[in-house]
Amino acid sequence: MIRAAIIGLGAWGQNLVRNVPPDSPHLRFVAAATRTPAKAADFAAARGLRMFDDYAAALADPDIDAVVLATPHTQHTEQIIAAAAAGKHVFTEKPLGVNAAAAARAAEACAAAGVTLAVGYNWRFQPALQHIRKLLDDGTLGRLLHMEGNFCGPSAYRFPKGHWRHDRDEGPAGGMTGRGVHVVDAMLHLAGPIAQVTAQSFRLVQDFGMDDTTSMLFRFKGGATGYLGTVIATAETWRLQVFGSEGWAEVGDVEHLTTWDLKLCRIDRANIGVKQRPEVISFPKTSTECAELEHFAQAAAARRPLALPGGDAVHNVQVLEAILASARNDAPVRLG
Repeated sequence: MIRAAIIGLGAWGQNLVRNVPPDSPHLRFVAAATRTPAKAADFAAARGLRMFDDYAAALADPDIDAVVLATPHTQHTEQIIAAAAAGKHVFTEKPLGVNAAAAARAAEACAAAGVTLAVGYNWRFQPALQHIRKLLDDGTLGRLLHMEGNFCGPSAYRFPKGHWRHDRDEGPAGGMTGRGVHVVDAMLHLAGPIAQVTAQSFRLVQDFGMDDTTSMLFRFKGGATGYLGTVIATAETWRLQVFGSEGWAEVGDVEHLTTWDLKLCRIDRANIGVKQRPEVISFPKTSTECAELEHFAQAAAARRPLALPGGDAVHNVQVLEAILASARNDAPVRLG
């Protein structure tokens, strides 16, 4: 049993706590620290969470095995490094960071300390995405050729002027840090590393805050191509479609925290001229937040590494930096 402290008890931090059942055999939230404890006092009391005065107190407590970070993006890497120095396992919400060098240092610190680091890319725990991976591995989709994704919604309107989510340092490339990094991670899971990025990013709607319209083209090292759009001044929607030489698979809807259905459409080689209708595949209901946290806890109990130096979580931050550089310079950016 891993005893964890939740750091940050805003809406998402509370959601993480709610999604771990009290009878989980792997993880138990026992404490919390947050910038505004008065706002979270009732929730903490209802959940039986001890309230620490600050993050340092959580790290100093010998009864805490791990910390779960639901904090602003720019704080992640230094908080991770501090957790590693204190010998605590650490699960951080995505992204790992907004600076690739700092993200690499955080991963290296955890590896050197022998503590488990995990990043909250809960899409990997969607049965539909796992099934797409299987369809690529067993040849059902043929060779991976191209992927298209978007993750959009009214985030720009959700927070008032001055909120940290409108800070351009906290949200570089607009919806990328809050939304788009999930799609990038899914693409990395399916296609491997990205070799080149071409991006454009603009603020078109409001006169304050981060960009609201960002789009990217990717070239993967394995040869496939990709497109991603994040528009955060529109109605809610998301989609990921994967095209192979033998067919395509697609997921997408309005709500992304439910268990996804999967559309699968295959070529009939004996009837190439016949337009095939996709089949819809459904999966047993699951909580991806619970799945990712329990997976982290099991790895931490075994001291098994998850997010590694040079791994996908660090590469995702490198991609984010490349998107920013490409949009700024209006030119493609190659990744090393």
